[in-house]
Amino acid sequence: MRLDTLWFLPMHFPTRLIQLRKALGLTQQGLASAAALHVNQIRRYEAGTAQPTLEALIRLAKALHVRLDDLVFGEGERGPGEDLALLFEAVNDFSEEEKQTVRAVLSSMVLQHSARRWDSRLPAAKAKP
Repeated sequence: MRLDTLWFLPMHFPTRLIQLRKALGLTQQGLASAAALHVNQIRRYEAGTAQPTLEALIRLAKALHVRLDDLVFGEGERGPGEDLALLFEAVNDFSEEEKQTVRAVLSSMVLQHSARRWDSRLPAAKAKP
């Protein structure tokens, strides 16, 4: 097995690939040509019988004019929800100093959250007599 093969792609990948290809009005051959891949590989990806390599995923994303995340992950699978996305968008207007403060606050909260999760997984300490 090649190391650059992704065997963990979500099950919806074939469907997503077909949707994006058709939205651009491309045939399987057209996508294969645009991504510099063999048409048989496109057929296998869409049938779900083969998983693309990282290099092939990058070529497909470029040919389909989408981010790699948008090709691989379904909507809402990755990234912040819409409410947080709007807040992050507003942060773009902050000064660099204000952005650094937001980063520090978020980093602190993520660390606290992670610590609580790990702490809750530890076995309860035995009561001392």
